[in-house]
Amino acid sequence: MKVHTDIDQFDPLNKSFVTTGTFDGVHLGHLVILKKLIKQAKEEGGESVLLSFHPHPRIVLFPDDTSLKLLTTQDEKAKLLETIGLDHLVIQKFTTEFSRTTAYKYVRDILVGKLGVYKLIIGYDHQFGRNREGSIEQLNELTPLFNFKIEEIPPQDIDNVRISSTKIRAALNNGDVETAERYLGYSYGLSGEVVKGNQLGRQIGYKTANVRVNNKRKLIPGNGVFAVIITLGKVEYQGMMNIGRRPTIENPDAGITLEVHIFNFDEDIYNKDINVKFIKRVRDEKKFDSLDELKEQLKIDKKEITAFFTNRNDH
Repeated sequence: MKVHTDIDQFDPLNKSFVTTGTFDGVHLGHLVILKKLIKQAKEEGGESVLLSFHPHPRIVLFPDDTSLKLLTTQDEKAKLLETIGLDHLVIQKFTTEFSRTTAYKYVRDILVGKLGVYKLIIGYDHQFGRNREGSIEQLNELTPLFNFKIEEIPPQDIDNVRISSTKIRAALNNGDVETAERYLGYSYGLSGEVVKGNQLGRQIGYKTANVRVNNKRKLIPGNGVFAVIITLGKVEYQGMMNIGRRPTIENPDAGITLEVHIFNFDEDIYNKDINVKFIKRVRDEKKFDSLDELKEQLKIDKKEITAFFTNRNDH
């Protein structure tokens, strides 16, 4: 897959099959569109193109709203797209000025002029152009004028719920990583740097790595204890992660911390990069009356998570 960070440097293709959108999370609904795009491009001797936008339009249009958290960073999104066989990822810088582009100019100058669209494949709710004025109806009016084809994909359902990035974010905000996985088609994960904490874990026999997520827009699941899979370099480990304010030992008004205890591991990994995939939420975060109570609960958590992984691997 070729990644194009400057659309002006992209040479229009002879036969480009195009879809557009932010595609945050690259979830199962997105995959229906993308796989159809890739399949049709191969069958007809064309190339598949995803026109995406960065930063996310909401971040540009509502700069004071910091509530939007994203499922994937740019790098994570690119890696997911590469695994499915997309030919081109074109990233259009989203600015206030670009947001004022009319639907007509967007089709004429971007889709046709820059990408050389032969066929446009889009989701059922696709809107585009200034104030989201463009619609499937307008596209159908423009296709004969600019000589390209269009196909609309219906909504994708799982458990009779329409899949959307918004619903996946809501599940993760509630700590419901299993529902998120069903909608995404893969385990939700995050990456960060291991930094020094207060080293209390060493004292109670559960050494933890404190993870600092450097991308402030990356969504961190809601508080709780999770069964996780940790990747260090190219090696995977099982473990458990606590997300929360550590109410037993710290001021509840302190910030959120992410602490992971890696099973059967005792190496110094400060300042190393770490990736964590969330497999199952085990329980809520709790305040215990003593460190001994906390230690006892951690023993129970570890036993439950170890049994969970053993059973999972057996199947």
